[in-house]
Amino acid sequence: MSDKPHQNLAVIGHVDHGKSTMVGRLLFETGSVPEHVIEQYREEAEEKGKGGFEFAYVMDNLAEERERGVTIDIAHQEFDTDEYYFTIVDCPGHRDFVKNMITGASQADNAVLVVAADDGVAPQTREHVFLARTLGINELIIAVNKMDIVDYDEAKYKAVKEDVTKLLKQVNFRSDDATFIPTSAFEGDNVSESSENTPWYDGPTLVEALNDLPAPQPPTDAPLRLPIQDVYTISGIGTVPVGRVETGTLDVGANVSFQPSDVGGEVKTIEMHHEEVPQAEPGDNVGFNVRGIGKDDIRRGDVCGPAEEPPSVAETFEAQIVVMQHPSVITAGYTPVFHAHTAQVACTIESIDKKLDPASGEVAEENPDFIQSGDAAIVTVRPQKPLSIEPSSEIPELGSFAVRDMGQTIAAGKVLSVNKR
Repeated sequence: MSDKPHQNLAVIGHVDHGKSTMVGRLLFETGSVPEHVIEQYREEAEEKGKGGFEFAYVMDNLAEERERGVTIDIAHQEFDTDEYYFTIVDCPGHRDFVKNMITGASQADNAVLVVAADDGVAPQTREHVFLARTLGINELIIAVNKMDIVDYDEAKYKAVKEDVTKLLKQVNFRSDDATFIPTSAFEGDNVSESSENTPWYDGPTLVEALNDLPAPQPPTDAPLRLPIQDVYTISGIGTVPVGRVETGTLDVGANVSFQPSDVGGEVKTIEMHHEEVPQAEPGDNVGFNVRGIGKDDIRRGDVCGPAEEPPSVAETFEAQIVVMQHPSVITAGYTPVFHAHTAQVACTIESIDKKLDPASGEVAEENPDFIQSGDAAIVTVRPQKPLSIEPSSEIPELGSFAVRDMGQTIAAGKVLSVNKR
């Protein structure tokens, strides 16, 4: 582990705008992937008739992805800059992978939005920016990519910059804080070194912009919250839940409670990067073993917390949502699937309490009959099976969610208050 502060970085944007190539280039330029590995990928890419994909191959190291040329799962890769030690959360761009994007973006502190200069703002660019905003990503670096394809034309760059700035304003991102950089991930322009091809640009390179990101404040003063991603049985140890510490600290010897499964015990061991550690902090991905907990006692979507301050389980909760896309209208009684941290639970919208003006956040209408695409609202939600969730004002890491139905993300939101069961 590095002694520099750690950041989780999401790389988001529309499919085919060059995210994987950008990630591969970043890893290569920061010395995280040796030259000979890139060479090997280059040969392999050319054999498959996908020359130019070698940087993307660094990320898409699943055979199936190479055949399809698409990013499927969220690959975790690490690299260092002068200031930070980064874990890249490479978020798939394809529609059917938005789900991964939701669990992916919610794990990131900051994000790089990749927008192709020749294509500009595309449907998924909008969706990813919107999700990033709702899921609490603070700073956005925008790489206007594929500048080589538009012959490094400044006018093209400015047009994309203007469109993205409009989009950021629409979703209340602080657009003044966004850094725009003209890049070519394929050629390496302005990634780690300033490019002679863009004499009209005098801002930072991508690596410099990453160094300038504000340090994330680890939420260690909040109680422990650790959503479970998977549960394994490991011989010689027993049941090992795996997940990422969102808030607080996990300590060997502590008594913990898993909700909503409502079981608990004492933490015997914690393992991170295949080494035993006495304590895990926010941002750490860990496997741990709890005395007396069997594989069937807990499941993905459970949240681990201190026995004396267990995670809340909602009978109902009040939430603020924004509807991104829905073919018709949403009324009380609608039951889509809510994705919150690692849980996926069908929830019924019991009542639509207020319709908000999405630009200002002011109440536009009390108890409206329905809401539709583009509307923001305050709703009361009843999970169909137990769900552990927290008010975003208290524990933002466990207070946001996305709503999916018919294979797409239809809304995203945050929890205002929880009526505990």
